[in-house]
Order: sequence, then structure tokens, then C-alpha cells
Amino acid sequence: MKFEDYKSLIKERMSEHRYIHSVNVAVQAVRLAKLYGGDEEKAAIAGILHDITKEMPFEEQLKIISDAGIILDEFEKTSQKLWHPISGAAYIKNILSIDDEDIFNSVRYHTTGRAGMSLLEKIIFVADFTGDERNYNGVTIMKEKALRNLEEAMIYGLQFTLQDLSSRELVIHPNALACYNDLVLKEV
Repeated sequence: MKFEDYKSLIKERMSEHRYIHSVNVAVQAVRLAKLYGGDEEKAAIAGILHDITKEMPFEEQLKIISDAGIILDEFEKTSQKLWHPISGAAYIKNILSIDDEDIFNSVRYHTTGRAGMSLLEKIIFVADFTGDERNYNGVTIMKEKALRNLEEAMIYGLQFTLQDLSSRELVIHPNALACYNDLVLKEV
């Protein structure tokens, strides 16, 4: 399948809002791949598919996760918002038969991040924060940072996420903390 095929597939599966977001993430991912020397085709595919299971009922997401042999950790069990990247990665691997570990990991870690992310993983992480429809306090700064330095943008995005989650007394996945620490230690 090609990008246009995946685009048609998600249009059928998603609300208009989620579809527009996914298209915008794909466009931004290609823009960032061009800027940072990434694979533009992989960026487009990972971007368009990153939320493929987001609007799926939680029971269906759990079935995809279970069928893939994935066991949720204690943090993932308590936060259903963390299920869609896991089920999405399993879906693209096992149902769409995309056999590309970098695309798989880009979908899998687009919300939490992780230490040692590949260029494509970083691109999808930042593109998800900076798609054209995004409108949150600090989005302009995030978009400026994305065009200047990918890791700087990631640190800013992670700070936003960590502050938001902690202010609402929600669980912070260790991958997010590991990602933040990894990036900050590289900046030192």
C-alpha cells in the first residue's frame, strides 16, 4: 500500500477531526523529515497512521494488544489514553502488514517518547504536537522550536506534557521521563 491508500483507509475509520489531524501530522512529518534529513515516505506513512486506533473502542484496542502478545505495564493499565499508540503499532504490524520497525516504533512511542529514539520517532513525536490544526497555549513556540532544533522541540513538548500530567495528578509513564532525561543529558 502507498500513502494515498493509507489516507483513504483512515478517512473511512475516523471522525473528520481525527482525519484532519492525521493528515496534518503527515504533512508536518514530511516537512520535518526534509528539514532534518529523514525518510519522507516513512514520515508520511507513520504520520498518517499514528492515530489509526485512537477512536476505536477500548475493548477492541485491548483485543489487538492481546492478540499481538503485548502485556501492558502497570502504568499503561491505568491510563487508557496510552492504549492507542500500542494498539495502533500492533494494528499496522499485524493487520496492515507493515514490516518496518522504525514506522512501528514511531507509532508506538508517539505519545510517551522513550530514551534513544530514532530520527523518525522524534519527527512523529514533534509532528503530533505541531500539526496545522493544533491550537494550545505554547503551540507557536513549539512550532518555532521544531523548525530550529528537533530535540529542543521535544524537550519543550515533554515539559508541557509532564507539567500537565503532574498538575492533574495523573500517572507519568517512565518512558516519558526516560525520554526527557535522555534529551536533557545529551544537551549538557
